[in-house]
Amino acid sequence: MGSVVISLDAELGWGYLDFEDPPDRVEYARSGWTALVDLFDEFDVPATWAIVGHLFLDDCDGRHSAHPAPDGWFEKETGIWRSRPDLRFGRDLVDAVRTSNANHEIGCHSYSHPQFGRIDHAFADAEIRACVDIASDYGLELDSFVYPRNDVGHRDVLAKYGFSCYRGPSPVFRDTPLPKGVHTLVDGVYAPGQSLLVTPSIDEYGLVDIPASLYLFSFEGVALEIANRLVGDPVVRQAKRGIDQAAREGGVFHMWLHPNNLHTDYSVERIRRILAYLADVRAETDLVVETMGEVARRTLAQSPVRPT
Repeated sequence: MGSVVISLDAELGWGYLDFEDPPDRVEYARSGWTALVDLFDEFDVPATWAIVGHLFLDDCDGRHSAHPAPDGWFEKETGIWRSRPDLRFGRDLVDAVRTSNANHEIGCHSYSHPQFGRIDHAFADAEIRACVDIASDYGLELDSFVYPRNDVGHRDVLAKYGFSCYRGPSPVFRDTPLPKGVHTLVDGVYAPGQSLLVTPSIDEYGLVDIPASLYLFSFEGVALEIANRLVGDPVVRQAKRGIDQAAREGGVFHMWLHPNNLHTDYSVERIRRILAYLADVRAETDLVVETMGEVARRTLAQSPVRPT
């Protein structure tokens, strides 16, 4: 049985808390979020929404005095974001995911989006504890974690708070000397045969590492316009190839994106084309669409020995 997983880094403004000048697409994070909810409902495709914990709130003082983050970490909340609750809070968007028809999983993307490879243990512990507490108040238990900027660290903290899995770095890009955009173009156009499938594994903390296969916005701009005229969208071609490989070979194909990636009509159409193809292949084969949590439970159940 082949499996396709889609995970989302749902951040609003928090993905750029440490940016002096965030990209313009942050202004499309809300509209992209609702567009994705609608698209997933349209094609009945569940996903893992890894949501920044602060977005569960609808109000706060912006100071977070009990949090062990370094001085100035939250200063945007009382500064340039003070009049931008649309970037700080997202309870309405979390509700939209939870009440949608697609049976999504709500996962965790930290509380305030620090890079875990660059913070100390106390900072990491506070981030995860805050998310678990907020989710519990919301009636949720968190199983799946996506590291901010895919910077894996402090896995022991995830295990401490009961997580079962995380999204690991893509072996597809790790094992190539080409830059991501070039690799996407070459692989999407020429399809040299490299597998896009990943193998979940259990680490020394008992967590399931579910590596990424493909970032769905790794090839953009003028180069995309040229490629589209010549051969079509390399990302769509690569996504279709990964879906076909999963259906044919029985492995896991794991795509990911941000809601703020959907900032143009074309970006929405790209996701529509991928989801439509996925739904067609699922209807014609034994391919399934799973959340990260479902993959983790299946992997743990099939493991004869678990790390202690």
